[in-house]
Amino acid sequence: MNTHWITTPVTADLVRGALDLERTAHGVLPHRLPARARAQCADPQLALAESQPSGVRLAFRTRATAVELDALPTKRVYVGAPPRPDGVYDLLVDGHLAGRASVPGGHTLTIDMTTGAAEHRPGQAGTLRFTDLPDRLKDVEIWLPHNETTELVALRTDAPVEPVPDRGRKVWLHHGSSISHGSDAASPTTTWPALAAALAGVELINLGLGGNALLDPFTARALRDTPADLISIKIGINLVNTDLMRLRAFTPAVHGFLDTIREGHPTAPLLVVSPLLCPIHEDTPGPSAPDFTALATGRLSFRAAGDAAEVAQGKLTLAVIRDELARIVRQRAADDPNVHHLDGRDLYGEADAAELPLPDELHPDAATHRRIGERFAKLAFTADGPFRV
Repeated sequence: MNTHWITTPVTADLVRGALDLERTAHGVLPHRLPARARAQCADPQLALAESQPSGVRLAFRTRATAVELDALPTKRVYVGAPPRPDGVYDLLVDGHLAGRASVPGGHTLTIDMTTGAAEHRPGQAGTLRFTDLPDRLKDVEIWLPHNETTELVALRTDAPVEPVPDRGRKVWLHHGSSISHGSDAASPTTTWPALAAALAGVELINLGLGGNALLDPFTARALRDTPADLISIKIGINLVNTDLMRLRAFTPAVHGFLDTIREGHPTAPLLVVSPLLCPIHEDTPGPSAPDFTALATGRLSFRAAGDAAEVAQGKLTLAVIRDELARIVRQRAADDPNVHHLDGRDLYGEADAAELPLPDELHPDAATHRRIGERFAKLAFTADGPFRV
């Protein structure tokens, strides 16, 4: 194909869903936490999660019929587990899915879950190519893989591009765990937050951070400082996963997290979502641990490693967290009419678990992401819901 390519620098006005763009030796690395927040926590799991661009997309207006994106992904390999599929890029034209592809190669991060060791091997960038786009002025979005760290090296088109103008859509800012991050969704536009945002016609900023919905003050400040019209936080499963705190610490930490958000968004609708059903941790505390019996057969799975007898001493379970979140929101609602509560079991409950069980005991699959997204849209973005749009 003899195409006259125009190379356009990847700048902040062409990127949505990221809170920071880091210039690297190769190009631009989108981050979902700002540099100040990243500097306050050296946890490698947090660094991995926030650099995976869930909800981040290139967005531009153009007459181009061909688009190329050079990208440098980081692939994850878990020792003893089946190979993970390449990350997926979704192409949207005027809001409709028009293409889907992956970039092979890239860096490789090999993780040994039995020891916690990780090894990084450098690799080469690859090229994503979409052709035969409609020959008219249109909005184009390239959604980056929700679960694959991605450096953007070069953007090329066969016609000039410009930023998409403000369409007046409300901005929904969401924070949660790996389930909000996207876990085992099929593609970046089919994570449950992306699906709900599309159904509601809002702009998504997804701060779902796999393993790191931990009531961290730096995350609260990031939420506080990010312009948004609608805010939701999903709290619970990661606090049990990590066995991070007891009930005595949990309650004031939730209040502090919400207080910080309210410093920047004093009247925005604020929805507190309790955990989805997760049978292994409903009444059994954490931590969560890899199920090495399953791993020996090539299947990645998890088990609850805590002792239910310790709940009396303040250990957290999902049932304990749900009750306390409901109480906290009731208490705060007396002075804050714009704070709301949603029981996560209304998104995924016992009947859903019987029909669509969690494949690894923690994370929903692609079909379940769709169900959760559709339900959230119906419960939150309706005339009598907390996010009336």
